Amino acid sequence: MTPEPQTVDLADTSVRDLNAALHALSPDTNMTAWRVLNPGGRHALAAGLLAPVTVEIMGHAGYYCAGMNQMATVVVHGNAGTGVAENMMSGRVEVRGDASQSAGASAHGGLLLIGGNAGARCGISLKGADIVVKGSVGHMSAFMAQAGTLVVLGDAGDSFGDSIYEAHLYVRGHVANLGTDCVEKPMRDANRAELFAKLAAAGLAGEVDVGAFRRYGSSRLLYQFHVDHAAAY
Repeated sequence: MTPEPQTVDLADTSVRDLNAALHALSPDTNMTAWRVLNPGGRHALAAGLLAPVTVEIMGHAGYYCAGMNQMATVVVHGNAGTGVAENMMSGRVEVRGDASQSAGASAHGGLLLIGGNAGARCGISLKGADIVVKGSVGHMSAFMAQAGTLVVLGDAGDSFGDSIYEAHLYVRGHVANLGTDCVEKPMRDANRAELFAKLAAAGLAGEVDVGAFRRYGSSRLLYQFHVDHAAAY
């Protein structure tokens, strides 16, 4: 039986009070369903959660929504500002609309699903999370991405994967150009299996052909300094 959601209306409640109520929840709470009304693009909504709850934000969110998330599921029924799911450790964050720049920055774990487009630097310094973008991503996406995956069903902007480490990048559309030390790599069976698993986790396995994607990653030329590559550092 689905629990009746706890409803918080930000027209008459502060973000501080909302987050305090969510932070007070223990991992074994039975108050697992929350609905936030009239978010109005406010910042830091549902940030720093530490319990397996579901928070639905019924509108647009501002900066750093669901930042530092652990275990929770946060759904934004609208667009999200800079740094959505920044430094996420686990759980799931879903943006039904577009996301601004630096979506999923430094995220260590969990899944970030963006239903529209993502701005510049999507997945910057990614450290192990999975990001799936149904639309396109802006310039410098996956900059210095260290681990995890970025799956883009649309196109990718300039300097894609610049200074990448060991994250896995998959793009179905057109890549404007690749950043320093990022190269296209062959799609092997293990990569197809990984991509299928990420799409399945995002609920897209039956909708998207794995064979339509191309894979990108590090050429590993910048792992150690070499004078022949000095101009690339």
